[in-house]
Amino acid sequence: MTVTAKVRYSIMHRLFVALRPPPPVRSLLVDPMGDVPGARWQDDGQLHLTTRFIGEVDRRQAEDIAAVLATVVAPVPVARIDGVGTFDRRGRVDTLWARVAPPEPLAALHRKVDQALARAGVAPDTRRYLPHVTLARLARGAADPMAVDRWIARHAGLASPSFPLTHLTLYESRLGHDGARYETVARWPLE
Repeated sequence: MTVTAKVRYSIMHRLFVALRPPPPVRSLLVDPMGDVPGARWQDDGQLHLTTRFIGEVDRRQAEDIAAVLATVVAPVPVARIDGVGTFDRRGRVDTLWARVAPPEPLAALHRKVDQALARAGVAPDTRRYLPHVTLARLARGAADPMAVDRWIARHAGLASPSFPLTHLTLYESRLGHDGARYETVARWPLE
């Protein structure tokens, strides 16, 4: 596949690297969606496990990023869904997510991707890596804390059998009125 043919010719590209769970796992992740007023639930096409958020880059750097990601060699991580959680910003819940375990193989892949991205001029990720799949985003102040607490309690036991994450994917995120849409830029098999 020619990487340059897949990178669009707009001025800036908002990129991230992710792993896509197989269809049965995505179906499992869609089941708990609902019952939180103000939540923007992800659809099947948006469900992924972010390995590394990159952010906005120009076309030349996007092509460099795709080239270095093609060199990443890593074993296929085997993971499972293991509960749910929340992220908050300034004391308000803004994200509902499903935990992906075990974290060690995914963190090792995150480090390899981070090292490859450094060769393309992307600054290292300084945040602690927490493997998860985002299920919903909540507008600032829109979430009823009681509804969030009830959702967490109801879905705390969300779990799946183990599954392989076989491909590393570079996505472009396009922001719109109804949230982000993700387009595959390039995809590479893991070993």
